[in-house]
Amino acid sequence: MSAPAGRARPQAPALDLGALIEDRETRIVVCCGAGGVGKTTTSAALALAAAEAGRSVVVLTIDPARRLAQSLGLTELDNEPRRVHIPGGAATGELHAMMLDMKRTFDDIVAAHSTPERAQAILDNPFYQTLSSSFSGTQEYMAMEKLGQLRASDQWDLIIVDTPPSRSALDFLDAPNRMSRFLDGTMIRLLMAPSRAGFKFASAGFLLFSRIVSKILGGQLLRDISAFVAALDTMFGGFRERATATYELLRRPGTSFVVVASPEPDALREASYFVDRLSADAMPLAGLVVNRTHPPATAALSATRAESAAEEVLEAGGPDAPLAAAALRVHAERMTLAAREQHLADRFTSAHPEVAVRTVPAAAGDVHDLDGLRTMAAALTGADEDTPTGTPRTRILPARRG
Repeated sequence: MSAPAGRARPQAPALDLGALIEDRETRIVVCCGAGGVGKTTTSAALALAAAEAGRSVVVLTIDPARRLAQSLGLTELDNEPRRVHIPGGAATGELHAMMLDMKRTFDDIVAAHSTPERAQAILDNPFYQTLSSSFSGTQEYMAMEKLGQLRASDQWDLIIVDTPPSRSALDFLDAPNRMSRFLDGTMIRLLMAPSRAGFKFASAGFLLFSRIVSKILGGQLLRDISAFVAALDTMFGGFRERATATYELLRRPGTSFVVVASPEPDALREASYFVDRLSADAMPLAGLVVNRTHPPATAALSATRAESAAEEVLEAGGPDAPLAAAALRVHAERMTLAAREQHLADRFTSAHPEVAVRTVPAAAGDVHDLDGLRTMAAALTGADEDTPTGTPRTRILPARRG
């Protein structure tokens, strides 16, 4: 919807990401958004800017794409933080990067919270091997575990999390509840019953249940699941407690969520979903980054006037007329595109007037090295009014009133 005549268009508050990452009280930044909006690059650029401001930073990607490693000059990323070399002066801090390996994280948890014999029994269990590598929800829970581990280590004073694309990016917020529902489910309690101390014999009901499930799943799979649940029995409480503790950590001061979107209808609809979901869970939202925008070199010449000027130049003739007319038409197309993008951004702000916004121009090419990340970091963290055209970084085009 466009603003009514005579009324000011919506003005979003300015998102000051520079102040956010330089603030020593900020300990966790979670970047979330739809796929294909530059969320991984945004996470890496913020991490680099924080490190060059003197902070000790680790950036954790849950997105399996390899773009983060490439842009940071690393050949690959794995489940352990890798140091990124940053040329700079004494004020430069440290930057590490890693990519979540959910199976390895699960294996490490098993080894850390059980005896060697019990751990080996779990790791060798066929059902565990399937669960730890491919079951729905495992990645989100392991993301919570890894984030909790990084925060507990106190090795870094800032953790930046690059979440998976699409709405599953916030599924890890459901990990504690999912774990509770899983552990408290009827099937799990039945499978655990024969292994619990004091259970001297299997009831007729359980035997009937066992026979039915055996027919459906196969006897060997049922035995694998039962053995797995029995082996994990003493670890379940710790699983749930750690997930809940990390969830509460995300709600406390010191954590900020940054939603990333491109100036496209679908991406901004996803951004609205993220904002509503974070609000419902009382999670601290820093604001919205509208990435890959197309601001014109100047807003003084409208698209209509540029098209008219192109016609006049061609009519006047001259050796440079075609080139001048082409340049004017390119400007007209850029103004039209910028106006469309600003209209979409204004619609988002009308629906969420309290959400701070930062617009970031599209890069000339793919960001694939530290220099490209620095350029993006400057756009993310620069002063709101410090732009070549003077248009605030909250907007793509200057605000029109009335």
